[in-house]
Amino acid sequence: MKIEEVLNEARKKLIENNIEDAGIIARVLLQFVLKCDRNKFVLIQGNTIDEGIIEQYKQLINKIIEGIPLQYITNNQEFYSLDFYVDENVLIPQPDTEILVEEVLKIAKDNNAKQILDICTGSGCIGISLAKNLKNVKITLSDVSQRALEIAKKNARNNNVMENIEIIKSNMFENIKEKYDIIVSNPPYIETNTIETLSSQVKNEPYLALDGGKDGLKFYKILIEEAPKYLKDDGYLCMEIGYNQKDSIINLLQGMNIFSKFQTNKDLCRKW
Repeated sequence: MKIEEVLNEARKKLIENNIEDAGIIARVLLQFVLKCDRNKFVLIQGNTIDEGIIEQYKQLINKIIEGIPLQYITNNQEFYSLDFYVDENVLIPQPDTEILVEEVLKIAKDNNAKQILDICTGSGCIGISLAKNLKNVKITLSDVSQRALEIAKKNARNNNVMENIEIIKSNMFENIKEKYDIIVSNPPYIETNTIETLSSQVKNEPYLALDGGKDGLKFYKILIEEAPKYLKDDGYLCMEIGYNQKDSIINLLQGMNIFSKFQTNKDLCRKW
């Protein structure tokens, strides 16, 4: 069979199984199996493909139908124009989180920040993106998961920022000793009972990185209460929150009366 025919069959099968972005997924997976980039792929679509490759490709298409995220198959996700290794031990970086990176970059440059803590770092996408775009700033990546930290370290090396990175295994602030200009976090924030209602792709991401407790606020309560102990004077706490959590987070901030001022920014869908 020709590559084009194999691609069309896979696309049709994904559509029949209600997989969103079927065409893109079918193409990216076939590029992955063939080990070629988009430009080369366009040029070779008329070529005949080996039966062994076809079988391997079909197995990967079936994994997609079973709910395995594309990024866990290719072990790659682009974030903030950088490539990150991902697998089932870390969340897949999402475009909305780039807004958080943008905001922290602005704060860091405006305030001449020298030390930043990325807590619940996962793949390291936030901290590493900051390290790539800031000079003379020490970025600490922290997570409770040893495997996540190994992946974060791999990503720091792959993106050539290891000299600016420190890695600490810590359950929230348990092993944090220094004070920082900025603490940034994208913590688990999905309500425990909501996780079972999510798509199969999301449910295949690590439960530890999804579960924010009964009300989804477990880690925000810790961050808001504990972060001031680890912030320098006039330091900043920057957090990603769920689309429906703005009012709850504001109530927490006002109730604890720890931070003197705060603001929220909209995501890519213009939601708070």
